[in-house]
Amino acid sequence: MYKRIALTGLLLTSALNYDLASAHDIDPTLKADIAADYDKNLKSLFTHFHKNPELSFRETETAKRLAAEIKALGYDVTTGVGQTGIVAVLKNGAGPTVLVRADMDGLPVQEASGLPYASTAKQVGIDDKENFVMHACGHDVHMTSLVGTARQMAARKDQWSGTLVLVGQPAEEIISGARAMMEDGLYTKFPKPDYALALHVSAQTPTGKIVVSEDLAYSSSDSVDITVHGVGAHGASPHKGIDPVLVASQIVVSLQSIVSRSIAPLQPGVITVGSIHGGTKHNIIGNRVDLQLTVRSDDPKVRATLLDAIDRVAEGVAISLGVPKDKLPTVKRLSQSTPPTKNDAKMARYLKSIWAESLGEDVLIEQPRQGMGAEDFAYFVAPETGVKGVYFAVGGTPADELETAPSHHSPFFKVEPEPSIKLGTEAMVIGALAMFNKKKNG
Repeated sequence: MYKRIALTGLLLTSALNYDLASAHDIDPTLKADIAADYDKNLKSLFTHFHKNPELSFRETETAKRLAAEIKALGYDVTTGVGQTGIVAVLKNGAGPTVLVRADMDGLPVQEASGLPYASTAKQVGIDDKENFVMHACGHDVHMTSLVGTARQMAARKDQWSGTLVLVGQPAEEIISGARAMMEDGLYTKFPKPDYALALHVSAQTPTGKIVVSEDLAYSSSDSVDITVHGVGAHGASPHKGIDPVLVASQIVVSLQSIVSRSIAPLQPGVITVGSIHGGTKHNIIGNRVDLQLTVRSDDPKVRATLLDAIDRVAEGVAISLGVPKDKLPTVKRLSQSTPPTKNDAKMARYLKSIWAESLGEDVLIEQPRQGMGAEDFAYFVAPETGVKGVYFAVGGTPADELETAPSHHSPFFKVEPEPSIKLGTEAMVIGALAMFNKKKNG
């Protein structure tokens, strides 16, 4: 499933253009200070976030609590960025600007984890529907680690120089919040980062381990709605109408041929129809069926091929089944989309070497991707921004429980908060200090 990464003898100078910071410059009390903070503050904060999740762009109370925690540490905090996002800034002299991001939103899932602090919350989302809400993807860990990082960085201002920007991002689960914050002036109203860091807790990675890609971290994601139109009729007289259920069903089947026949066999791609709704009664042929799709790829050209093929297949199937031109399917690409998230290779190698030296070489493992998950952190580090970024994962499940660990987005999802938050915070603080690079040994 995974293997250890051997970093002994790594030549940093061959990988980087940065001045080098030694892991020996890291305060040796960091691990103990994080452990003490976990017992005193972070454990209860995590429990609060887990018990009180909120949906995308509805994270008002979550943002309020996160902002209050960080503001109390001396940061200049702005709320309401990108609707419900927060931005906290700590200026500490001349030097680079480093951004650390955590996502805040939960999912419309009824929790069945059995945890004593399980969520029972309900909320009306941006779709005006009320649902149970759960942190089924670890964003509670991410926010708690962000607060832990904020505290340790504020306490160690003598060890770094520059500007630290902390971001509490909304609406990652609908891949909309990062773009909303950028459109609201994240890089113009606030110090623009030279480097950006983010972490994700992984239920499929053993606790105490870190996974870092030197290239692709997450796939692109696009949400597509298809409205299939028909002509209503009696279910016993299908020849009198055009059955949109039949048309939609054929479209679903035909969409699966796109990946196998339109892109190269070694190129990954996914088209999943996650929702299909239509009709009102057993014996009525209705007028409409609605499909909701998610589309994933790792390459911009493949992404364009898949999206264009969806348009072609929807229209072609409808025509082949006699749908008139004025009733052809409507295909809509939603704003809930993101390009692939790619790490900066040199920065990733640099951080891996620092983490290996400071946390031990066995903390880093290689682990194959287990799906085509997406992340809108991509907007913060898109090539046109000029910001170098690294997105890494910390393990959330004991090694002996990995085989039975529920997946992310499952109602049974759970991670071990203590090792996840402690390692996530320690790795993030070490990473941020390394990027500030006040003590230069290169």
